[in-house]
Amino acid sequence: MTMPMMRPPRKNPVLRTRQMNLPPGARGRVALGLTAAAAEGRFELQTCEDCGTVQYPPREVCHKCLSAALRWRTQSGEGELLGSTTLHHSNDLFFRERLPWRLGLVHLDAGPTLMVHLHGEVGDAPTRVRVGARLDRAGQAVLIGFPNEGSAHMADDKMLREMTSDPKFRKALVTDGKTETGQAIVRALVKAGADIVWVGHAEPWKKMGDGLDDISALPQVTLVPLDLTNGRQVTELAGSIGGKVDIVINNAEVHRTFGIGARRGTDVAKAEMDINYFGLLRLAQEFGPALKGRSADGATGATAWVNLLSIYALSNFPPHGTFSASKAAAHSLAQCLRAEMRPAGIRVINVFPGPIDDEWNQHTPPPKLAPTALANAIVKALRDGVEDVYPGDVAQEWLERWRDNPKVLERELAAGG
Repeated sequence: MTMPMMRPPRKNPVLRTRQMNLPPGARGRVALGLTAAAAEGRFELQTCEDCGTVQYPPREVCHKCLSAALRWRTQSGEGELLGSTTLHHSNDLFFRERLPWRLGLVHLDAGPTLMVHLHGEVGDAPTRVRVGARLDRAGQAVLIGFPNEGSAHMADDKMLREMTSDPKFRKALVTDGKTETGQAIVRALVKAGADIVWVGHAEPWKKMGDGLDDISALPQVTLVPLDLTNGRQVTELAGSIGGKVDIVINNAEVHRTFGIGARRGTDVAKAEMDINYFGLLRLAQEFGPALKGRSADGATGATAWVNLLSIYALSNFPPHGTFSASKAAAHSLAQCLRAEMRPAGIRVINVFPGPIDDEWNQHTPPPKLAPTALANAIVKALRDGVEDVYPGDVAQEWLERWRDNPKVLERELAAGG
């Protein structure tokens, strides 16, 4: 049983500041299939389409029949722990500062035998375990053995917390608290145990209903002025709280309908780009270095950056054409941000929801994603340590069609869906 995590002590500025050391990150191209699945929370292994063999480690051909017809398939992860050991010494810089570290040998019901990191609640061999894939601080897939039935505080396991970005006892910035989605995200973070939640709000003179007043009454919440179109304001806020923020959640966006021919001029498209793309750029330039500088601050060090994008970023949805284009630009920028943050161990999580149940999707037929469901998906992504999230039925369907044939999806959307 995992003991609940206690509030970590405040950092002592006199003691040595630990620098970020990443776990070994070298992988062959074939093994990146395991990482790609783990980035979305799945555990997949290569399966031979000719003989049905499930194999590990990844190879170019099937080790049994030498067929090159290999496909990555989702696995249940059920298996038996054959043996375990605890490391008390390591020459690797990452593990030296995190010892002791427990490892185990697991024989999967599907066939392969794996070396995995072991959760603290897994008992001694022989015992049943469930293997799952997670991303480590280097952004590479690692395999973890979990107990079949975990306790209420299993997420507080020291090893597992290294692989995830759990908001518990961490400090977060939510860039827009005026929307129903932003308010739902704030409530979800508070419920997840966040220590402090700074909530940005632009145009404070504008009355936006009771939602902002309700969340500002929460003891963990502090309202801060934040307009992502105002570079000076972003810089000032970063100078004020940038050295304290552990998680940035950028949910600020401008969403307008119509595409190209139904609207004259470029003012609306510029407004969308100014928030959806350039707002992210301004925020990343100011808060990115501060997060990278605090990524090794122990159990509550800076850990994650979350971007609220849209499933429309994958393929343009003509009724929301310029909005789709701005989100596609933000998606590309977020990939650059992920590459720059990875050496510091900061995980960049991109969220691609389908249509949200808000004012800009009033004429969109159900199913639509409730703001509360979106907020819960973001917190779950932080706890699971994934990189890409597609919440909602519409997003899942679009993703499947896009992966099957992007050109077919483009033609279907052009014809009305």
